[in-house]
Amino acid sequence: MGSPLHHIGFSLSFGSGWSFKLYERPKAYIRQNEYYMAVGRMRDVKKPGDIKGSVSTDNVTSHDSEKVQNYKLPPLVGALKASAAKNAASFHFPGHNRGHAAPSSFTQLIGLRPYLHDLPELPELDNLFSPEGPILEAQKRAAELFGASETWFLVGGSTCGIQAAVMATCSPGDNIILPRNCHISAISAVILSGAVPKYIMPDYDSDWDIAGGITPSQAKKAIKELDIEGDKVGAVFVVSPTYHGICSNVAEISHLCHSHNIPLIVDEAHGAHFGFHRLLPNSALFQGADLAIQSTHKVLCSLTQSSMLHMSGDLVDRDRICRCLQTLQSSSPSYLLLASLDAARAQVSENKQIIFDNAIELAMGAKSAILKIPNISVLDITSFPQFPAIDPLRVTIGTKQLGLSAFEGDDILSKDFGVVSELVGTQSMTLAFNLGTQREHVSSLISGLKHLSTISTTKNCTNHSKNNCESLTHFDDISMGLSPREAFFAHKTKVGIKDSIGQICGELVCPYPPGIPVLIPGEVISEGALNYLLQVRSKGVVISGASDHLLSSILVCNV
Repeated sequence: MGSPLHHIGFSLSFGSGWSFKLYERPKAYIRQNEYYMAVGRMRDVKKPGDIKGSVSTDNVTSHDSEKVQNYKLPPLVGALKASAAKNAASFHFPGHNRGHAAPSSFTQLIGLRPYLHDLPELPELDNLFSPEGPILEAQKRAAELFGASETWFLVGGSTCGIQAAVMATCSPGDNIILPRNCHISAISAVILSGAVPKYIMPDYDSDWDIAGGITPSQAKKAIKELDIEGDKVGAVFVVSPTYHGICSNVAEISHLCHSHNIPLIVDEAHGAHFGFHRLLPNSALFQGADLAIQSTHKVLCSLTQSSMLHMSGDLVDRDRICRCLQTLQSSSPSYLLLASLDAARAQVSENKQIIFDNAIELAMGAKSAILKIPNISVLDITSFPQFPAIDPLRVTIGTKQLGLSAFEGDDILSKDFGVVSELVGTQSMTLAFNLGTQREHVSSLISGLKHLSTISTTKNCTNHSKNNCESLTHFDDISMGLSPREAFFAHKTKVGIKDSIGQICGELVCPYPPGIPVLIPGEVISEGALNYLLQVRSKGVVISGASDHLLSSILVCNV
């Protein structure tokens, strides 16, 4: 959405150096008294180090004013605050008009201030798809912090970034090597790009019912197989860390890819915090990834749905990334989301040496206390010996020996102790520790787990210790009848589940846990895959993606 004011003399171009004072565009100039109203006088601003966490020590960029340079707001946050402070006669979108018509039911919940700052692409706020002002400056600072050659802000989550990364590296018909347990956004990216997937089965621990990542040797084998067949590889795609925090050897996979001139894309949605503490694994970019997509909102502190796409090196065409992002992202991006990315970056920048000290201390303390509780275990890297590290802020608790399922345990923790976990599987609960984790909440967790341990010894519960997942041998006979893109656009028919054997699947069918899709659009439905799905469904495993979650029918392609 562009402001109608653009047609009467305003311009989005601020030149190479952004400033609040726009001598070439006087109508877009934010008067100094309005700026003071927004960010406060110099004497009200605390010295660097006095403000912790949510306020940056970065100076707002300006060429001509030392006073403006001394303000401590991040560039996009400062621009948004100054713009919202203007006493403007607003004849532009959005319809609530700076909160004047905000729905009362929602303002009672969140107040008016979010509406006041919910502004469109006004000249002083820059343009996400052609940034020259505060957005450009904010993205440059993010690139510097995360070690990227260039960074793009995303308002469509990491889903958007993954889709753009695949579309920027893979043309129709190119092969992409990726783990079978990749996020659904990677599957949608394959459909959008027209790439042909070559899947690698991730490492899998049946005791925990958890899938890990892929190894360098698996990637090497896949590249060699495609090379023998004469097929072009557009990219290798790795998920590191996984949802459970398991990290792949990105450095070795990167070296392998680059020796074949293949770009490496890393879905690092769960690892935006990597590299900011000596006990945290190195980031994907540090290990040589060409593109890394991070959900800044997961462990860092931007608003939900806001993410970043980072690029390193020159193996990927940055202009193609820009075109892909413009195709995929909203033309009316939320400045609340964009500014929250700038603020989250600044929050880490000011304390990057120590910012995760408390969170890691709490997580390590919690693990130590949990391991002392009878019949409760904690996932560690020994369950995945082929992988170099596990995120210390991701704590996965095993309930196998308690005599109750993780779903039952999670329900008790939530109802009786107010403990809400991030992820629940058949055998485990995964807890995400982050910058906002509170010590008293850890105490509640420990109390709840002690309670579970107590009732497991006094109550005759159903024994869930037997592994809930069947053999994964059905993946040995995967064959493709159509590409995922062809299958997506094909006409489809719903047939009975027993009648689908030998037909081409028209939808994604994924039991969770372990989160490995059994059927993907375009694949021929085998008897082994069908039997596996029916077996895990009978045991209560959730089936996602299928139009009929009871699996009495399935969509097949009419070919």
